[in-house]
Amino acid sequence: MNSNERIFLAYLDEMDIITILLPLSYHQGLSSTFSITDESQHVTPLQIIKKQEIENHNKYTCRIAEEISFGHLYWIIDEHGGRTDLQIGAVIRTAAFDDRFFYEGNDLGVKSSGNQTSFKLWAPTATQVKLKLRNPSSSFSEIVKMKRDDKGVWSVVIHDDLELYQYTFLILVNQVWRESVDPYAVAVTANGELGVIVKLEKTRREKPALPPFENPVDAIIYETHIRDFTIHPNSGVKHKGLYLGASELNTKGKDSGLTGLSYVKDLGITHIEFLPFNDFAGVNELEPHKDYNWGYNPIHFNVPEGSYSTNPSDPYARIIELKQLIDAIHRQGIRVIMDVVYNHVYIRETSSFEKVVPGYYFRHNELGFPSNGTGVGNDIASERKMVRKFILDSIRFWMEEYHIDGFRFDLMGILDVETMNEVRKTCNLIEEGSLIIGEGWNLNTPLPIEKKAIIRNHGKLPDIGQFNDKFRDTIKGSTFNLYDKGYVLGNEHYYEGAIDVITGSIGLNQETGGLLTEPFQSVNYAECHDNHTIWDKLVSCLPDSDHALHMRYHRLATGLVLLSQGVPFLHSGQEFFRTKRGDGNSYKSPDHINQLDWNRKHLYKENVYYIKELIEIRKELPCFRMKSADEIRTNTQILPLPAPLIGLSFHNKSNDIGEVLLLINPLRTKQLVEIPDGSWTVIANDKRAGIYSKEKVQGKEIVLEPVCLTILAKK
Repeated sequence: MNSNERIFLAYLDEMDIITILLPLSYHQGLSSTFSITDESQHVTPLQIIKKQEIENHNKYTCRIAEEISFGHLYWIIDEHGGRTDLQIGAVIRTAAFDDRFFYEGNDLGVKSSGNQTSFKLWAPTATQVKLKLRNPSSSFSEIVKMKRDDKGVWSVVIHDDLELYQYTFLILVNQVWRESVDPYAVAVTANGELGVIVKLEKTRREKPALPPFENPVDAIIYETHIRDFTIHPNSGVKHKGLYLGASELNTKGKDSGLTGLSYVKDLGITHIEFLPFNDFAGVNELEPHKDYNWGYNPIHFNVPEGSYSTNPSDPYARIIELKQLIDAIHRQGIRVIMDVVYNHVYIRETSSFEKVVPGYYFRHNELGFPSNGTGVGNDIASERKMVRKFILDSIRFWMEEYHIDGFRFDLMGILDVETMNEVRKTCNLIEEGSLIIGEGWNLNTPLPIEKKAIIRNHGKLPDIGQFNDKFRDTIKGSTFNLYDKGYVLGNEHYYEGAIDVITGSIGLNQETGGLLTEPFQSVNYAECHDNHTIWDKLVSCLPDSDHALHMRYHRLATGLVLLSQGVPFLHSGQEFFRTKRGDGNSYKSPDHINQLDWNRKHLYKENVYYIKELIEIRKELPCFRMKSADEIRTNTQILPLPAPLIGLSFHNKSNDIGEVLLLINPLRTKQLVEIPDGSWTVIANDKRAGIYSKEKVQGKEIVLEPVCLTILAKK
């Protein structure tokens, strides 16, 4: 029966509440009695507890005395003898449903062992589920009925070795059959159309030992996109734009300088963060060069994207090649952060989640419509038990199977506090020192404010880093106003804010406290894949200035990212003035906009070297990466320089250096300033940086060059 053949509609909205909609065109929408019957023909009357008229219908709210048995078909009968099937309604979004059907097992999806393959699917609202198997070497398909077990899990065991067989599930909910790929699929055909059975043990690698990593503030994060990283004609990489290309070592540009992974190692990076590399929409895997996408259109959460593999039609290729990439990065002593998008799916209606358990995995507003805090038409309901379980199972899978070292949560503010803290616990159990960072923006999703994983609730998320948009907008100017000039452009309006964010956003000189509690909660950045690059903003803000001035402003902004308390985050190519030719939202722009231009790395090699030395200074001097708010307050003094100049004195605890001064001049003129008397070593100024500098300055005064930072050190 199709829904348009139903005379009237009936929905199970709570465990004991049925809502019935009678059109006014049918007996004036009137019925004095309703009853319910099942396949056994047992008839039970319903209690009408409320009646109201809405949009050409009478709506009856009824109570049922007997418990509904999910997985069975029921019929509602009115006083006129009309009947309709009872559909699963809002009951799936109740706590009672969650409690009834929460499944703790770790065996959802496919498990293949020897000559036996088991399948399990959580589909509690389905009345039938079938497995559709396809033999890859023929066009033959086989349909196998599955059995309903406890907690709404459907299962079947096939006594055969089904390696490389393709499979989907057929699910009957509300009398409608839907075909779906397994939400827990770990391998798929090209473009993710079918699940594939693989033996992951064939692809496994031992995780190499990595350098010690004590605290998030010891990280230097470098964000890139697998395709952008090597697609440039002069990247020197053979497998351009692919997993294998990003894993190539000792690649060189036309200047014979390092590119790719070896370049990142030489720069001093500790963590590479890749934009999403789970299976996503937006690029045809069979013709990958025709389209471009950042990857924020998730399709299959536990499958690598096929457009980055050498053969998207081979289900093993993407798995093996991604593991090879991660292994190559680890062997350089660098950790891998995976950008994950658990806040939404590409298209709700066609997602596996919606096909398997319609309505459950997504938030709905007070009118019953899908909410849209993400801006892409759906919000994942992370607070529901089986949604949270899926996220945790997925995180565990990527850590254990692919050796991922940390996660960056896209639009983390859509997710709930409890889920994020469970993610933190899960990661801690697998690997100490794993990084979790996220975008804690407060978005309009129907979740109580106190439950959102947002910056405001950082106290409830003590071990999760927050992207610090206050840092970003204070240092360079508003991201959403291209012409707003930030602190580094001499805007005195941002002076107090600059002191605050440079000292960790902990409220160093504020009685009311800061944006965050501890420095490791602050991910400091001035540029990322989103919005305009710093270079493009500077060119727009200062169209009449020459590039020499743009470079000074840019160097100062990037320098402050690296020398501020917290976790520094660099956008790949930022160190050689990355441009996207003015494109402020390049999520599907072509390669010539998004690619890492390795020619610029040669063109601006002096700046690359300067940034490399600042990274070394940060690593060598603990005063630039203090681990707690108490340590910052104890060891930091603000020098009395005239605004907008900033002077900070740090007590340093190692390297034979006792005191360090960070002096910042964002003005276009030289400034004579007073400093504590003594013999100081200049380890950074407007021209060079180097921890082992021999340049000295004596006395109580120093001239700060225009638009630059200066670091002085004293034994």
